[in-house]
Amino acid sequence: MANPLTSDVLVDPVVLTRALVDIESVSLDEKVIADCVEEVLRQAPHLSVDRHQNTVMARTGLGREQRVVLAGHLDTVPLNDNFPSTVVDDLIYGCGTADMKSGVALALHLAATLPDPRYDLTFLFYEAEEIESRFNGLNLVAKHRPEWLAADFAVLLEPTYGVVEAGCQGTMRAVVRTRGRRAHTARAWRGVNAIHAAGAVLRRLEDYRARTVTIDGCTYREGLSAVRISGGVAGNVVPDVCSVEVNLRFAPDRTPEQALAHLHEVFDGLDLEVTDSAPGALPGLDAAPARDFLAAVGAEPAAKLGWTDVSRFAALGIPALNYGPGDPQLAHAPDEHVEIGKIRDGAATLHRWLAAY
Repeated sequence: MANPLTSDVLVDPVVLTRALVDIESVSLDEKVIADCVEEVLRQAPHLSVDRHQNTVMARTGLGREQRVVLAGHLDTVPLNDNFPSTVVDDLIYGCGTADMKSGVALALHLAATLPDPRYDLTFLFYEAEEIESRFNGLNLVAKHRPEWLAADFAVLLEPTYGVVEAGCQGTMRAVVRTRGRRAHTARAWRGVNAIHAAGAVLRRLEDYRARTVTIDGCTYREGLSAVRISGGVAGNVVPDVCSVEVNLRFAPDRTPEQALAHLHEVFDGLDLEVTDSAPGALPGLDAAPARDFLAAVGAEPAAKLGWTDVSRFAALGIPALNYGPGDPQLAHAPDEHVEIGKIRDGAATLHRWLAAY
């Protein structure tokens, strides 16, 4: 197909958002959109461009004292009768409008139209953010092309509804198991019911009081929730194992090791196995580019209540923030949409920040 990302489209981030939404790019099917993005970036004489699988990198080499990364993922969750895009009044509807093709549109618009920014810029348009970490484009770049991530500051263009969301929470999933002894339900007293024993796990969760932490003026509220429970053998068997899967969202002042110690404290005496973990990211507001960015936005930052790929930058010692036009509460929803005014405001803010050389 002909590349819909023409020069006329690239100069208007609203039109560009719609063009990106209309390129289907469900996770692991990003080749077409990556091809389109790579093609238009290679036409910009001020950028050097490279690619790893379906992650496209473009960067300036102007000799500035500091380098900033603008990053956004190209993939979406599966379509849900919301493709292609439609426009109703000031709203663009469609899969990925909020999460996060409107943010990608801002980065691609700047990459194509801002040849002389105040910082050297690296643009990362990456694959497979919406699925397992082993497919994530930033994760793969960190392993195979780590030099692409070198920077003094990063902005991840995730949906924040035009507010700077600083850092992110860490996340940990674990399975808490209770054990019993099988028996025939006609003689249940001869067994020990593991599902009944799981009541102790649920009571601890019901009694749990989440910690609230303020870091650099940003307040993070932790949470611990049961997300899945399983057990049982047959309709006439007392079960001998029951598993409760829990998810802890922890403030970025905790390390994963400290988060694990907290889980062991909460579920003291119970069998606990961690199945997945990712660290949080501190706000990162002290970097000079971050201070300039906040001044351009003109509003106080908030804590990011959730996990995002800013954590990957923080792990490399690169302060990073979340900022994008989409509403995070609409991400993955069947009526996902983005406000045209938020796209234009976001583009103006980023241009005001980066063009002041």
